[in-house]
Amino acid sequence: MEEVSIDVVVIGSGPAGQKAAIQAAKLGKSVIVIEKEPDPGGNCLYSGTIPSKTLREAIIDLTRFYERHYWQENHNVHDVRIHDLSSRLSHVIHEERSMIVRQFKKNGIRLIHGTARFENPHSMMVIDQQYRISYRVHFEKVIISTGSKPRNPMEVPFDNEVILDSTRLLGIDKVPDTMIVLGGGIIGSEYASFFAALGTEVTIIDKRDHILPLLDTEIGIHLQTALTDIGMRFMGNKIPVEIKRKDKRAYVKFQDGTDVEADALLYCLGRLANVDGLSIQNTGIELSDWGYVPVNALFQTHQPHIYAVGDVIGGPCLASTSMEQGRLAARHACGVETHHFPTFYPIGIYTIPEISTCGYTEDQLKELGFQYEVGRAYYYEIARSHIVGSNIGLFKILFHKETLEILGIHVIGRGATEVIHIGQMAVEFNAKIDYFIDHIFNYPTYAEGYRVAALNGINKIKHRR
Repeated sequence: MEEVSIDVVVIGSGPAGQKAAIQAAKLGKSVIVIEKEPDPGGNCLYSGTIPSKTLREAIIDLTRFYERHYWQENHNVHDVRIHDLSSRLSHVIHEERSMIVRQFKKNGIRLIHGTARFENPHSMMVIDQQYRISYRVHFEKVIISTGSKPRNPMEVPFDNEVILDSTRLLGIDKVPDTMIVLGGGIIGSEYASFFAALGTEVTIIDKRDHILPLLDTEIGIHLQTALTDIGMRFMGNKIPVEIKRKDKRAYVKFQDGTDVEADALLYCLGRLANVDGLSIQNTGIELSDWGYVPVNALFQTHQPHIYAVGDVIGGPCLASTSMEQGRLAARHACGVETHHFPTFYPIGIYTIPEISTCGYTEDQLKELGFQYEVGRAYYYEIARSHIVGSNIGLFKILFHKETLEILGIHVIGRGATEVIHIGQMAVEFNAKIDYFIDHIFNYPTYAEGYRVAALNGINKIKHRR
C-alpha cells in the first residue's frame, strides 16, 4: 500500500472531474484523479453523452437521413447493421480517451485506478479490483465528481438482449423491429428518435401526457409531429405495473389494465447519484432525500474542503454545465478568484430533429405576467434547409414588447445546438431583438433564421422596420 499526500484529489474522470483536475493543475496544485474504471472518461464517454451523440450522427449518415427529402422511394434503412454503428462508436471513444490521457499527462495529473472510499474528512483509501487497499491518500481538498447511473429498480428484470437501460442498449447485436421506450425525458426521447430513424417501430410511453415537458410547448409539438412522421408513436398517461420478458420479447402491463409487447424495451425512468462505495458518511456529509450530495453556491459540502460537482449534486445534469461546475469548484478550492455558476445557459437535446433552448418559455412568461411578443422563422423559409434537405424546424424568439429585450430563444431543427449560441451571446451582451435585424448574416445559412424571426416579431408591434 502506498501512502500519498496531495493538494487536490478529484474522484471521477468524467467532464466535471476532468475540468476540475486540469484547472487545479493549472493553478500549480498537485492533483490526483481517482477513477474506478480501467480507462478515464466516466459514463459520459462510455455510456452517456459521447456514445449517444456518436450513435446519432452515425445513424443519420448511414441511413442518409437528410437525403430522404429528395427520394421518390424510401431508402432501405434496414441495411444498416449494429456492427457499422459500433465501429464508428469505438473509433470516437478511442480518440476521446486518448485526448483525456494526453491532457492529464500534459498537466502533470496523476491518474489512479480504483474505488475511492473515505476513511475520514481528510483521508481516503483506494481499493483495487481485487478488493485490496492499494493507496491511502491524504488531501487538503477533494472534489467529488462521480456522476450518475440509470435508476434500475430491482423488480425490473434487466438483461443484455431484450430489457435494457441506456448502458446495456449500446451492447445489443441487432436492430430490433419493434421497441418500447419507457420514459419521455431527454434520454428516452433521444434514443427513441435514433431507432425510429433506423426503421424500428418505436413507442414512447410516459406517465405524462406529452414528451419533454421542460420544452416550450410549441417546440414540443413540433418535435412530437416530426417524430410521428418518422414512425414513432407516443402513449401518455400510462403507469407501468409489471415489466417482464416473454420468451424473446418484452412485455409491459399498465395500471389501466392495458399492455404492450415489443422486441426490445428501453427503460429510461430516471438516474441516481453514483455514490455507492464512497463511504461518504465517514466525512459527516449526509445525502439529500433524493440521494444527491448537497452543496452551496460554491459547490462546497457541509465540509468546506470537500466539494461536489456534476450529476452527483443533481440537475441540470448536462456535460456542459458539469464542466463549468468542475472548473469553478477547483478555482475556489485553490483560493483564487471565481464567480457563481451562471443561471443563463443553453440546453441541447439531440433528438432527430435536435433542439436547443435558452431562457424563458412562453408558459413561464405568461405565469410571470410579462408583456411579450414572438418572432418565428420556419425552416422551410430558410434556403439552407432546402439545399441540405432538412426543412423541418423552427426558430422562436421571445422578447419584451416595450423594451425589445430578448427573453428566450428556442430552436428545433438541424444545427439547433450550434446556432443557439448566437442568441445566447446576444442576450449576455444585452442586445435587443432589433440587433438581429440591423446586422447581415451569411446566406444561405441556418443562422439567418435569427434575422427572419426578428423581422417577424418586430412587425407585430409598433417598433416596425
